[in-house]
Amino acid sequence: MTGIFAGKTVVVTGGAAGLGRAHALAFGSRGAHVVLADIAEPGMVETRALVEAAGGTASFHRCNMADETEINAFAAAVMAESPKVDVLINNAGLHAGEIARGFFGLGQTKWQHFFAVNTIGPMLLAEALRPALAAAKGVVINKSSMASYQPATAYGVTKACLNVFTHAMAMQFAADEVRCVGIAPGLMETPAAKDGVAEENWQRLKGMQMVKRQGTAEDIANMAVFLASPEGSFVNAQVLLCDGGNQMRGFRI
Repeated sequence: MTGIFAGKTVVVTGGAAGLGRAHALAFGSRGAHVVLADIAEPGMVETRALVEAAGGTASFHRCNMADETEINAFAAAVMAESPKVDVLINNAGLHAGEIARGFFGLGQTKWQHFFAVNTIGPMLLAEALRPALAAAKGVVINKSSMASYQPATAYGVTKACLNVFTHAMAMQFAADEVRCVGIAPGLMETPAAKDGVAEENWQRLKGMQMVKRQGTAEDIANMAVFLASPEGSFVNAQVLLCDGGNQMRGFRI
């Protein structure tokens, strides 16, 4: 698949590290120009360098996905740079700490912030980029989670809502021939996840899976490459699990 995204523009939110960096490298190494968004600018500098070392090109913009003004400004900057956006990967999100453990007692302010970043922000960015996505007849890929299937925490609830948004966005974008799909990873072996999950839980998770290895960021990025490629062009309005056949899809911590 080398070079299949040559001349294409791919936007990746949360591109400073982890899954976002893996997406950037997967598309950049296949010829895409990658536009990164994150609140961690040093990480984006590193990702850009890695994309360029892999043979791609990249630019980056700071964007807080909880702030509609910043989202709209980022979209305007992207469209000024490129009139067509072939792929939007809504990867940025809150996934660790209180959101992954909490439910009762969080209060309205925290719930609103969690939904703003994990659920509403992706929709607003796709809406803001709609002219460029329509010009490319592109695809929106929302990052869900295995936790969305048995949501017992704020994190799972926000991702379950993102699944519903994914189906609704596919309906709304259909008139522009823009597809919208989701990927629901299991607990993938990224630096952020490794820092927040005890070793015994990694082993317990592996025991729940039919595929007896830890999932990697590259597993998710490879699925995104397929969904965005001509081979995946008939997949729409679906949220696809990539969790090694985990038998307890609500597992998170």
